[in-house]
Amino acid sequence: MSDETQILSQAADTEPIPADSPAPRRSVWLTRFLVAGLVLAALNLRPAITSLGALLEEVRGGLHMSGSVAGVLTSVPPFCFALFGYAAPRLARRFGPGAIVFAGMLAITAGLLIRPFMNGTVGFLAASALALAGIAVSNVLMPVIVKRYFPDRVGTMTGLYSMALALGTAAAAAVTVPMTEALGGSWRTGLGVWAVLAAVAVLPWLGLVRDRSGADERTPQTSAVTAAPAVSAAPARGLIRNGTAWALACFFGLQATGAYITMGWMPQRFRDAGISAGTAGLLLAVTMVMGVPLAFVIPRVATRMKTQGPIALVLALCGLVAIGGLYAAPAGGAWIWAVLLGISNCAFPLALTMISLRSSTGAGVARLSAFAQSTGYLISIPGPLLVGVLYQHSGGWGLPLAFMAALLVPQTVAGIIAGRDRTIEDAPEMRN
Repeated sequence: MSDETQILSQAADTEPIPADSPAPRRSVWLTRFLVAGLVLAALNLRPAITSLGALLEEVRGGLHMSGSVAGVLTSVPPFCFALFGYAAPRLARRFGPGAIVFAGMLAITAGLLIRPFMNGTVGFLAASALALAGIAVSNVLMPVIVKRYFPDRVGTMTGLYSMALALGTAAAAAVTVPMTEALGGSWRTGLGVWAVLAAVAVLPWLGLVRDRSGADERTPQTSAVTAAPAVSAAPARGLIRNGTAWALACFFGLQATGAYITMGWMPQRFRDAGISAGTAGLLLAVTMVMGVPLAFVIPRVATRMKTQGPIALVLALCGLVAIGGLYAAPAGGAWIWAVLLGISNCAFPLALTMISLRSSTGAGVARLSAFAQSTGYLISIPGPLLVGVLYQHSGGWGLPLAFMAALLVPQTVAGIIAGRDRTIEDAPEMRN
């Protein structure tokens, strides 16, 4: 892996920030901008996806998509997250992470605004990719910003933005269908209205555009905004040979596979069982809203545990029960399966927390976040596409659900390995 995965590069004669160092001194206004920016950015990291899931049948009809093409559409998010996630560290190293998240929020706004006006699949995918590019860079940089500005509150701040992310995900799933109906019934309006929320998220990041504290500096210095010194970086190429990094990437990728299958296809599963479109959207919202409290609780619990493997196991067991229920009694126990599936999907905040815990420096978290998320999203690309193919050619949900259940086994194994009490800096290949 090349040096493009380093965000917070080393400066001469500076020392790394210890993992337990206090938060850097900064002005009250910057803290407020950071908290507001984290929450508003997180609210916008999933509506582009879950709003589409709620209206997937209408979009398929409007753009004349087959089931396989729809599977490609639901695979676009992880593909974009992998592609643009790799670029995020280099851009943030040059311009500062705040400036790149600001650009990301602009890209989300533009993509969501343009997408509904596209009349063909290619244009629709291109506009979606623009929004997803903004989501991708923000995905990678959120743990970096938390580690840099809140090193003594990693669990709390990770929980806060994970909770906001889950809230945005659930809100888009719950209100997209009724809002579409209230605005005239066009799926184009129902998708486009989410650009308003994205535009609001641009505002607080304006105050952080000039903060270059996370950018590459050639000489030792401290930022005018924060007194945190630059952090030293271990060789990024060492991550390719690091078992903990690969375990995190696999855990992240497998949980992302399940999450995007859920967001893209579960409303269709419920609709095929005879449940109305509005109720199917609410069921997806229930699944997503489970992440609101749990995304705040799980990181706090995880940071207090020596190993996080037991949490990964419990979440996987909830997922297996939910998938079994979706096969045996999709309509009769729909609300129970939605809740259990939502608990299982909270592997995402657990993965983010482990990224922060598995490195002792800000530079390490930056590289590990880029590697684990980008590699993980590459791993997750085939999943939603394969579900679309299985759904179309098998004529039912038996094979797609069996595939989902099978994914939970390696996910649990990877979670147990990634959750071991160690950091990437402990490995010989990560030392200069």
